[in-house]
Amino acid sequence: MPYSHLLAPLDLGFTTLRNRVLMGSMHTGLEDKAKDYDKLAAFFAERARGGVGLIVTGGMAPNIEGWLKPFSGTMSMPWHVARHRKVTQAVHDEGGKICMQILHAGRYAYQPLSVAPSKIKSPISPFTPRALSTRGVERSIDAFVRSAKLARDAGYDGVEVMGSEGYLINQFLTGRTNRRTDRWGGSTENRMRFPIEIVRRMREAVGKDFIIIYRLSMLDLVDNGQPWDDIVTLARAIEAAGATIINTGIGWHEARVPTIVTSVPRGAFTWVTRRLKGEVGIPLVTTNRINMPDVAERILAAGDADMVSMARPLLADPEWVNKASANRSQTINTCIACNQACLDHVFASRRASCLVNPRACHETELVIRPATERKRYAVIGAGPAGLACATTLAERGHAVTLIDRAAQIGGQFNMAKRIPGKEEFHETLRYFGERLKDTGVTVKLGTHAVPDELKDFDGVVLASGVLPRGLDVPGHDHPKVLSYLDVLLHDRAVGKRVAIIGAGGIGFDTAEFLTEHAPSPTTDIARWTKEWGVDMTMATPGGLMPAQPEAPAREVWLLQRSEGRPGARLNKTSGWVHRATLKNKKVRMLGGVTYERIDDDGLHVTVDGQAQVLDVDNVIVCAGQEPNRELQSALEALGIPVHLIGGADVAAELDAKRAIDTATRLAARL
Repeated sequence: MPYSHLLAPLDLGFTTLRNRVLMGSMHTGLEDKAKDYDKLAAFFAERARGGVGLIVTGGMAPNIEGWLKPFSGTMSMPWHVARHRKVTQAVHDEGGKICMQILHAGRYAYQPLSVAPSKIKSPISPFTPRALSTRGVERSIDAFVRSAKLARDAGYDGVEVMGSEGYLINQFLTGRTNRRTDRWGGSTENRMRFPIEIVRRMREAVGKDFIIIYRLSMLDLVDNGQPWDDIVTLARAIEAAGATIINTGIGWHEARVPTIVTSVPRGAFTWVTRRLKGEVGIPLVTTNRINMPDVAERILAAGDADMVSMARPLLADPEWVNKASANRSQTINTCIACNQACLDHVFASRRASCLVNPRACHETELVIRPATERKRYAVIGAGPAGLACATTLAERGHAVTLIDRAAQIGGQFNMAKRIPGKEEFHETLRYFGERLKDTGVTVKLGTHAVPDELKDFDGVVLASGVLPRGLDVPGHDHPKVLSYLDVLLHDRAVGKRVAIIGAGGIGFDTAEFLTEHAPSPTTDIARWTKEWGVDMTMATPGGLMPAQPEAPAREVWLLQRSEGRPGARLNKTSGWVHRATLKNKKVRMLGGVTYERIDDDGLHVTVDGQAQVLDVDNVIVCAGQEPNRELQSALEALGIPVHLIGGADVAAELDAKRAIDTATRLAARL
């Protein structure tokens, strides 16, 4: 059997999981409104049908005080049960098992009713929490227990108690956020009492044949976090209190160390789960940046854990487990950990989805049905938009020809995959290569599309991408000047001192490409943890040590015309990582720059009214793009229906999420 450790059943005593894959908790936005539970049921049912061993829902608050935001997902009253039964029934009908996560936000709540062990405001919420009274602590425990009982009534196979990531339970466990002097604070024993009582009373209330997963923060990654000995002591106590499984939690949301973005090495934190092996007798789940079966199999075979948790990879491909079971891992649509359509959406109060799979969380709306009439389509451009459109059209039964002047598929992804920390884009191109074969698309690479040769098609989809916008500055044609295409695609030589004009996503990517040594730290966990300051010895409470970034490969200035901080418009959950990375590489990031001219002396600029010359070897232009629509008018003159997608449609800023989504939706309705 392929992946014999990953696909082995797990006997929990009173029930058996069909494999070692746990679909980790992730908020989708569908949990918050009763009218969306049919959609939520379809979402989870598709993952259960795809073979997942155990699913965990997004976090449900046990009471109003625990809401992540006003009116967010809650399981606290009997009338909440009916909507949840839709979810559990749908999963059970597909042979799956599902647990409901109980999450109390504590001081992380983005609402004015928030509470915490102590009145200490978090850096990620504008609201200062009210300190729980002694009776309030007891009421909170009761709320967790009541929520678990209601979950059982709703048909869930168990619950997960969210005790990590800096939420309420985690806040009780460390002096960083617990300044209490009563029996719920002070000593280690007192601070641990809150989670232990929750699990103990919960087990008494739900009986023996109900899964209780406890999400244990094994690595806080904040100052004044939990010492390792305390974590071990708590794990043993949680087992004794009645937990069935312990799941690994990594980092508080306010941590300065990235934990899930694409620049984090695969399986970067399984070592901390392994440290707990042997300390408890119940199964341990490890997590974070596990996205392919070979990675999961290696982790389990090494004995780091008994299960692996994945959330975003199952957004990307609900058939992940079935494909692994069939030994067809090459066809998996791999999660690239970009966060652009999942976490970024959730933090903006939008429904989650997935950049590489826009059907995620839209299963009832974006349905790929067989075409009622088979037509012939030409798709011009084999970038992300063209690939998504061509394969979806062919999946529906249309005859599709994909044409690109380049020698390989991928378009802009062929640059993205070269950026340190974005190596996962190789996986997306591998997936689309398999999809082209499986759906029968005719692929013509190294071919220029000629309008007269497209007359016999029923329609043409222009996915022809973008053209770099030029620089309107004296000296723009100086030999020092290069475009980002010259650097990222054509491997032009670049000097040791560089100015980058344009601080959008491409400017940041170019800066990271030029400052990082090869290979990047994303391929070496020990090197990466050293660079970000993660203490793998766990000698320091919270697991932090001083960061030790490597010296940059070049001296770089990253400039933008607009006022303000460069990178302020980058994605919410990953932009801070890019800014921190460049800061560690000593990149000088300047806003409000006026470009005067480029000559042999370098780049002449004015900043804050002061003229200066940047003595650089090269000036790299990342000043935006224009749509490439050179074929549109000729095709329309021939009477051929033309559809624009991707950069050919909107090129204000390259956006693979929008490109793949609009391309898939177009193909679904043509």
